[in-house]
Amino acid sequence: MMPMLADNPNRLTDREAMGLPETFVARLPATLLAGHRDLPCVEPGELAALAADPRQPFERRYAAGTLLGLVGDPRIRPLDPCMFAIPAARATLGLSRADVSRVVAQWGDVGVIEPWIAKECPRYEVQIAEFALMRYPVTNLEYRLFLEHTGLALLPTSWTFGAYPAERANHPVWSVPPEAADRYAQWLSDATGRRFRLPSEAEWEYAASGGAHEYPWGDVFDPRAANTVEAGPLGTTPVGIFPDGRSPFGIDDMAGNVEEYVADDYRPYPGGAPVDDDLVLSQGAYRVARGGSFTRFGDLARCARRHGRYPRDIYAMGFRLAESLQ
Repeated sequence: MMPMLADNPNRLTDREAMGLPETFVARLPATLLAGHRDLPCVEPGELAALAADPRQPFERRYAAGTLLGLVGDPRIRPLDPCMFAIPAARATLGLSRADVSRVVAQWGDVGVIEPWIAKECPRYEVQIAEFALMRYPVTNLEYRLFLEHTGLALLPTSWTFGAYPAERANHPVWSVPPEAADRYAQWLSDATGRRFRLPSEAEWEYAASGGAHEYPWGDVFDPRAANTVEAGPLGTTPVGIFPDGRSPFGIDDMAGNVEEYVADDYRPYPGGAPVDDDLVLSQGAYRVARGGSFTRFGDLARCARRHGRYPRDIYAMGFRLAESLQ
């Protein structure tokens, strides 16, 4: 059951906005591997299969993914990331104005208000060319290589004192500005000779929803399908351990873990009107982010949700790259 928030989440402390009490909340066992003593002897390839196996309980998938981060995760290939092709399509995206009140009513208990959802209107059609999208968001390991090669001072603030979190090598990097995501895409393009970039809003939403679903897995929110605040461990998780939450194209972590920057700044959709909500009024122009995160409720896991970053820890912003194929 979701807690009721007494105020706009942007006027609350981070813990209050997450619906958490002042006291400690346990979402994982105190000793993660105590119930999985066989896993340290398992080869990385088998660990990767366990981490992605929907038949395994979450704690075992999490334990397998954690060990992968320590021994070397074969799924993470910094210079040759796993990409899934998204076919060209004439897609219908966004939200019908008639559905705004339904969404607000569904998520009003966690502070959602009408202007936030109105930004998704109206439904519109767009032609999407074939492209590829990373299966996983960019991880700490990949981002470390980028910093080592470029020497840029773009340290994530989630890296305590700027120190690389080796124990979270295969977790998504977060708390970076959108300019860092742009520079990463340019670095990887230069390093590989390929055409990497951030996805457009339309590309991201189509890859998440298939143009048909409210969430990547369907039309009903499932707190066990994504790393959101409802049932998640209140921290990032190894990529790809929520197999029930994959998009119709097989893309992982599009509904939770960390929010993801896209290429576009906020602007109204075709036929829509500007919405001057609190994000616009406080930030002015801002880069849009998509998808939910470990700090936010499931309203942000909706494929159509348009969001952005405040300079607060609760805004857990990461990114994944697209690749132009034409």
